[in-house]
Amino acid sequence: MDFITQFPLSNNFDSILVAVDRFSKMEIFIPAYGAITALELAQIFVSHALPKHGLPVIIKVVKEELESAIRRFKKYADRNRSIPPDFQPGDKVWLASRNIKTTRPTKKLSERWPGPFEVLKKIGSHAYHLKLPQKWKSVHPVFHVSLLESVKQSSIPNHNQMPPPPALVEEQKEWEVSQVLDSKLKRGKLWNLLEWKGLIEDPERTTWEPNFKLTSSPDLFKDFHLLYPDKPGPNTLRV
Repeated sequence: MDFITQFPLSNNFDSILVAVDRFSKMEIFIPAYGAITALELAQIFVSHALPKHGLPVIIKVVKEELESAIRRFKKYADRNRSIPPDFQPGDKVWLASRNIKTTRPTKKLSERWPGPFEVLKKIGSHAYHLKLPQKWKSVHPVFHVSLLESVKQSSIPNHNQMPPPPALVEEQKEWEVSQVLDSKLKRGKLWNLLEWKGLIEDPERTTWEPNFKLTSSPDLFKDFHLLYPDKPGPNTLRV
């Protein structure tokens, strides 16, 4: 398709839309105007060309391919899609903390699933109102179901499986390091790869931390550098 433009105005038209059938080479001339929009172009093409020649094959093919692609995407998306849990008032749930600000110096050391919290009521089809502690008064108490995890009841009566608690160092909470795995220098800073205690099943059980000082187990650094004397350490920065 193309336009022939800048004709003298006639019946409010000043252009001609030319459409050529690729198979028969038949040409269709449709009166138009220069300031035509994409929507108007589609409308006049459908109203003039389709009654005479039907829908072009290329449009049919594109439409069929799009419908086929949509079906494939839906099939693969539905494989990993599950029915959301339906919590009832009084149920206990864990809350994902990824959208909640904490006072910890790094997000990786924050509790991933604080709680458990009591469900007060369901809001709409995919949100729940939780009973939060007073210290969380600045947090909006309504959360999407994707942020909630049901509390699994323990086989021990009146006992729930709780997240591992942090250690206390000088009246402050500190997560314990189980071992030092590696060290490196980056932009003049010493970074250590640390494995955290109590996070065995957690994908973030190991993290790189800059200039980390162990207050609860200082011998872990010493043991690491005895095993790997060529790895960078605090003395490397003093050279």
